[in-house]
Amino acid sequence: MKVTINRWFKVNEIQILVLGFLLLIFVGAVLLAMPISSQDGHYTNFIDCVFISTSATCVTGLVTLDTGTHWNYFGQFVILCLIQIGGLGFMSMATLIALLMGRRITLKERLVIQQSLNSFSIQGLVKMSKYLLIFTFLVETAGAVLLATQFIPEFGYAKGIYFSVFHSISAFCNAGIDLIGNFRSITPYAENPVIILTIGALVVIGGLGFFVWQDIYNYKTRKKLSLHTRLVVVTTLILIFVGAILMFLFEMYNTKTIGNMSLKGKILSSLFASITPRTAGFNSISTSDMTEGGKFLTIILMFIGGSSGSTAGGIKTTTAALLIITVVSIIRGREDAEVYGKRIRKELVYRALTIATLGMSIVLIATILLCITEKASLDYIIYEVVSAFGTVGLSLGLTPELSSQGKILLSFIMYCGRLGPLTVALSLARKSIPSSIKYPEDKILIG
Repeated sequence: MKVTINRWFKVNEIQILVLGFLLLIFVGAVLLAMPISSQDGHYTNFIDCVFISTSATCVTGLVTLDTGTHWNYFGQFVILCLIQIGGLGFMSMATLIALLMGRRITLKERLVIQQSLNSFSIQGLVKMSKYLLIFTFLVETAGAVLLATQFIPEFGYAKGIYFSVFHSISAFCNAGIDLIGNFRSITPYAENPVIILTIGALVVIGGLGFFVWQDIYNYKTRKKLSLHTRLVVVTTLILIFVGAILMFLFEMYNTKTIGNMSLKGKILSSLFASITPRTAGFNSISTSDMTEGGKFLTIILMFIGGSSGSTAGGIKTTTAALLIITVVSIIRGREDAEVYGKRIRKELVYRALTIATLGMSIVLIATILLCITEKASLDYIIYEVVSAFGTVGLSLGLTPELSSQGKILLSFIMYCGRLGPLTVALSLARKSIPSSIKYPEDKILIG
């Protein structure tokens, strides 16, 4: 019986990560449900609290209750803490606390940190966690200072600083939750270059990931960038600028979005609408009034998301890039995926294919289920599902109207999107068959 119990409760590093996020979501939901968190001093519907706690912890940004008007300062502070912890990973924050207390980090904890940060190895992880936290707070502070130059003149010192800190953290962690009120996001500042460019820059910095910035910082001594960094930077730039050009072309004559703006406003909003779907959730123009082309482009960007090891969600830029590289390599008659004079292991190609397939499967199944539970058009449902999976937070207005079943379903989708579909699947899977066992080959027709 003792062996059975130990085997039953034995968990691996991935399962610890999965359960840790669940615990954080539950604690956040309980705090938000209490009267001390709401403006009116009443209890808040627990399902709404679970949804919003999941959205904040998974740095998504979808909300069923307006953050700026429903919650008081305590409730908003709880949401802010969930965003910060969820964006950095709860193990990074736990590492900081352990180091401050002078406690050593065990091997088991290092393995969990490795899964949390999606790192290549466990070497130097504790030191990297410290640098990650320092880098995060420095960037968020710089962002808050820039935003304060705009918010303080409008709201005064206390509220202006508070707004600046909140939105800086929300942007860097790619959460997209705002305090402007009435579900407007930052549409009142669509033509304010300081706010648009600062938030956009924070989203990009957080979405690239600490490993990329560390690699760029070390370039002056190493004189070369890793393949991961090169792929991330190139893919990100392509998605941002091609997305901005396409968004400009789709919306330039749409008077409900950017049609009546100045040229500066059109360029800023097009660029911002290309950056935030990957995966921040802020919007400077009305998403529900976008053209069909603009909505479809946004869905594509939301599904791809940011980069591995970052605060962003989606299938990740490197996954999408690796799949394209593999297709091009096969068309060229190569046996392996090749880029920049390097050969990429087949295991990584299989992993990328698995992540993309699981992601599309989750979106497909969730869309079918929401079509059953919700009375909304298909484009609204697909947009909402992809936004939840990509931990984006953009919405066409369906989120506040969701049924209880829809809220629970999207909470699960946000959870899968933040941890990654493959991580969730591996946490539920039984022990894999040893790789030494090889089955006989056979053939099937393809294409």
